[in-house]
Amino acid sequence: MDWNFIPLAFGQIVSPLTIGYALAALGLAVHFGFTGLLNFGQAGFMAVGGYFFAITTVKFDWPLWAALIACVVGAVLFALLLGIPTLRLRADYLSIVTIAAAEIVRYTVKTPAISKFTGGSDGINGASRDFYALNPIPEGQYGFGVLTYNNNQLWSIIVGWAVVAIAAVLVWQLMRSPWGRVIKGIREDEDAVRSLGKNVTWYKMQSLILGGVLAAIATVLIIIPTSLQPDNYGTQTTFFLYTIVLLGGATTVLGPILGSVIFWIVLNLADGVLTILVNNHLLPITSIQQGPIRFIIVGIALMILVIFRPQGILGKKREAHFSE
Repeated sequence: MDWNFIPLAFGQIVSPLTIGYALAALGLAVHFGFTGLLNFGQAGFMAVGGYFFAITTVKFDWPLWAALIACVVGAVLFALLLGIPTLRLRADYLSIVTIAAAEIVRYTVKTPAISKFTGGSDGINGASRDFYALNPIPEGQYGFGVLTYNNNQLWSIIVGWAVVAIAAVLVWQLMRSPWGRVIKGIREDEDAVRSLGKNVTWYKMQSLILGGVLAAIATVLIIIPTSLQPDNYGTQTTFFLYTIVLLGGATTVLGPILGSVIFWIVLNLADGVLTILVNNHLLPITSIQQGPIRFIIVGIALMILVIFRPQGILGKKREAHFSE
């Protein structure tokens, strides 16, 4: 039996998916965990940021710093587009608008009429050129066994986790500031915050922008070592992010990061175990059925966690319930 899947699964700690999802989940925690915004379209922010970055880099040949600015601007514009008509209304309006907007973005970038810019269903490759040009690590292989990385992969890992660490410190400091106390007050009782003279809608908009920008940058970290594919940013991505946030703790800063690491390790461990069982005819399923079953396993684990520890692994129980 091939047991290489075990070190490969734990190698997910440094994978682009884990890093990117950790940052995007941190942005969702700003929305949902700290502010109480029901954003079901975080994948839309990820797609918008990714396409603004990839199009300006590959199609218009912008330098890396300009493409990153474009990525942030795209996320801000998308937040304004979603927030202006909805944030003055009940929370469920935002959830309806965001989940629809995310799907609109995904289908729009696949439209043949604009495929010369977006790449259509094939997506965009080659957004990593300027990023790897900044790589100071000498060429070669680093690591051992199946966990061996070349200099570009190692550069992506270092930069990715550095960005996550900076974002985590930023969010932690913001949530300890007067601004953060207002944000958490809105989560608990926005009418009480409004009665104190605070512009609740403007604070919500700031939170939506901050979390959206984190999600947009997360996509950059994901696509630099791989490519930008539109179908990677459907509703499934948002539900993965909610799973990660609830797993680690929605009202914490480190919770989404830990949740991303655990989510991808468990998912890959489940896939490896199922592969062995299927290949040795110990489980009466096909390899096609194997994919959905691994998500069922993760789902059951999350259900158990929610039952016995609804606040998540790092969360506080007194912050696990939101005001209606």
